[in-house]
Amino acid sequence: MGTRKERKIGIVIIFVLVGFISVAQAQTPFDITYCSSVTFTSVYTSKELTVSGSTGTSIIFSNHENKIFDNLTMHFVGVSKTVGDERTALNYIKLMDPDGDIIVGEISVKEPVKTLKLLHGTGKWKGIKGEGQGPGITKGKPILTGTSQGCSRIKGTFELAK
Repeated sequence: MGTRKERKIGIVIIFVLVGFISVAQAQTPFDITYCSSVTFTSVYTSKELTVSGSTGTSIIFSNHENKIFDNLTMHFVGVSKTVGDERTALNYIKLMDPDGDIIVGEISVKEPVKTLKLLHGTGKWKGIKGEGQGPGITKGKPILTGTSQGCSRIKGTFELAK
C-alpha cells in the first residue's frame, strides 16, 4: 500500500500528469501555407526609406494531417516600412472558412520571419487564441507594377475558449 508520504507523492504525480494532459489537449497544432496577391499604395519612397500600405487576398492550405485551416480564404490590410534592406510590416487579417465562419488576426513581419496571432473568431472559431511563426517560402516576379505575389508557411498552435 505504501507509506503515507509515498501516497502523497503518487497523488501529486497524478495531478501533474493530468495537468500536462489537459494543456496538451487544449493546444491544437496547425501548419499552413498561404499564397497571396498584394497591391501596394506608396506613402513615401526614397533610397533610405519606403513606407506603403497594402491590401491583398490569399488562399490557405494545410500541411498538417489534421487539415485545420484547410481551404480558408484571407483578406488583409497592412502597412510596411523598409529601411535599407530591412522590411517590417503589420497586417490585419480576416480568414473565412468554407462554412462562412471568421477568424480575425494579425501578421507581423520582420523579414524573413512572419508571426501570426489569432485574436477573435465567430461560429466554430469563437474564443480562438493562438499564434505561430514561419518564413516566406517563395516570391514571384510582380505581374503588375505595385503588386507582389508569393507564398508563406506558418506553424503554430491555437486553442478555443472552453
